Amino acid sequence: MVMTDPLADMLTRIRNAQMRGKSVVSTPASNLRGRVLDVLADEGFIRGYSAVEFDGGKLEFEIELKYFEGAPVIQEVQRVSKPGRRVYSSVKDITPVYNGLGISILSTPKGVMADWKAREENVGGEVLCQLF
Repeated sequence: MVMTDPLADMLTRIRNAQMRGKSVVSTPASNLRGRVLDVLADEGFIRGYSAVEFDGGKLEFEIELKYFEGAPVIQEVQRVSKPGRRVYSSVKDITPVYNGLGISILSTPKGVMADWKAREENVGGEVLCQLF
């Protein structure tokens, strides 16, 4: 099966697992997914993730989901930039999500980072997704 948007697939797996109350979800590994998961772990939206290699050399990430008082920490995930419509933002146009309670994840020339970090580094880029 050909996957046209692997990042959206990972975000959907996370969303579906949290709706079912799962503690761990797995997704195929890639560099972009790993960088986004780094940002999610640094910002406290997930507990962490680890790489697991299966027979045949396939690498997958096992993501440990985070809950607070029985409710998932990630309330909503929105994919902003899609394969059919790329969305770019300059550093001046990056706005806080939910007055700073959520984050936007951007792919910048300095790497994948949260919106507050991009403003701090004074770089813009492609807005991958928003979480709150």
